[in-house]
This record gives sequence, structure tokens and C-alpha cells, in this order.
Amino acid sequence: MAGSPRSPFPSAPSEPSLRRLGVGGRGGGGGERPLRAQLVVALVVVLILIAVPLYLWRRPSVGTDSAVAEPSAARSAATAAALPKTNDASRHDDRLQLGTVQRVKCSASRATRGQEGPLCDALPFFEKALERAIHENIDCAPRTGKPGSINYVLDVDFTARRIGVFPGASGDWKGPQARRSAQCVEQSLSPVDWDAVQHQYRFYRIAILASYKPPAVPTRPIFE
Repeated sequence: MAGSPRSPFPSAPSEPSLRRLGVGGRGGGGGERPLRAQLVVALVVVLILIAVPLYLWRRPSVGTDSAVAEPSAARSAATAAALPKTNDASRHDDRLQLGTVQRVKCSASRATRGQEGPLCDALPFFEKALERAIHENIDCAPRTGKPGSINYVLDVDFTARRIGVFPGASGDWKGPQARRSAQCVEQSLSPVDWDAVQHQYRFYRIAILASYKPPAVPTRPIFE
């Protein structure tokens, strides 16, 4: 008995064979890879959106720093400009020797007892101004022909915005000649910018002892 004729077309592979080759099927992993890539991109975008505002918010402001630095520089410049200019040439006069600045008093008012010495804060403007004025008025010292000293006392009243110089009791010279020297020194004091001078108290009294040598006696020639 002859067999049945064969079909000229090959038969379609069975479904198990397709699965073994990895073709078709709903359980394949090909669709998961695009999804993972999209999640990574979305996460990066979210991180960027969070990081950029945080950086802009916490970034130091250049304008603010410069605005703070400018008033500080302006105050330093104003303080330096307020200090009296000294004449170095007048400090080399051998006829005059100045003692250290003595802080006699600092208080709330002239009538208040207050503090003294190191308990008083320094007033560089007035201390330098007093030294310079004494040097510039060396010729106002009494002409007695003998060595002597004047204790120049400077009162600084911030409430009344007034200053005054008078001879103290510690000097050798007193009376009208010493008062005349004190007036010369007071008139030579630098103008005061009261708002620029830093201070803790309203009234101050400082003193500087000035020691004068007698003028040199001119020598007469032996033969005239």
C-alpha cells in the first residue's frame, strides 16, 4: 500500500520550538529595558530640578558682602582722616621732651568722679593732637632762662562738644606765663569731628608733662 503524498511546503514549527528560540511570548524581557531607561532619565531630571534651586539659594551674595564691606572701609577711612597730621620736623627739637599721656579722668560728666588710668579708654585723636600742639608752640613756653616743665591738661566734653587746655599742678611753671602757653596750645588743636571720634564716656581729662630746656646762651668771641 503506497504512503500518503508529502506536502511540497514545510510544516510550521511548533510553539515549543519558538519559545526555545526566544521568539514571541509575553514573558520576554525586551519591554522592561526601555521602561528602566525612562525611570533613570526621570530621576536625573528630578535631581537637577532640586539641586539647582538649592545652589542658587545658598550661593553667597557678592552684592551683600560688598555692601557690608563698603561701610566698614568708609568708617576706617573716616577715622584715619580724623587723626591730626603730625609734623615730624617739630619732634626733633632738643629743647622739648614730652612724657607719656596720662588719663586723669573719664566719667559721665565733669562733676562725676568716674574712672582713671587704664580704666579709661584711649582717645588717639585728642592725644595726638595735644602732642602736636605742644611741639608746635615750643616758643610759647616761659622765657626764664632756666629749665622747667608745664603739665598740659586737656578737658574733652562730648556733651557740650568743647575742649580746653590749662596748666596742671604737676608742672614747675604756673601762673600767667604757664596759662599763656596753655592758650597757645589750645588754639593750635586740630578741629574736632565729634561724630567720628569713638568714646565710651562723655567727659575725659588727659595730661602730658612737657619739660623744657633753657635756651642756649650765645657765646661771645674772645677777640672783638
